[in-house]
Amino acid sequence: MAVMESRTLDMSTMLMGAYDLADLIKNSADTADYLYWKQRKDSDAEVQLLVKEFLKSKEKFQECERFGHYHPNYHEALDQVRAVEAKLDAVESVRRFKEAERRLDELLYSVSETIARAVSDTIKVPSNDPLASTGGCSSGGSCSGGCG
Repeated sequence: MAVMESRTLDMSTMLMGAYDLADLIKNSADTADYLYWKQRKDSDAEVQLLVKEFLKSKEKFQECERFGHYHPNYHEALDQVRAVEAKLDAVESVRRFKEAERRLDELLYSVSETIARAVSDTIKVPSNDPLASTGGCSSGGSCSGGCG
């Protein structure tokens, strides 16, 4: 068997494994929970009204934000955005959706990290957590010294 044929077989085996893994994730309880609460949130009339209110208040705030703290309505507009956001977060379907989304994100991150670490400890794994402490330069973690 030629080297190219061997590489093609390896790639197809790897792709089949990836598809199998994707099917496992797609059929997981976390994905089912996420899809259920997404549908509930999207069909919730209260959520739809609050989203419209949120978008209006956000637009008003963005107008004020152009001038920063110096705009006379800046803090009022910011408080309005936060108030509507708090109302949204108090709705059960939104709250449960965000929790299901967080769990699914953690599952996907864990799978990505496992795959990356199997290849090398220095591979960066993207995360949706803005406060993730992955170490390295300018992240507040310890430096491995391998930056440059």
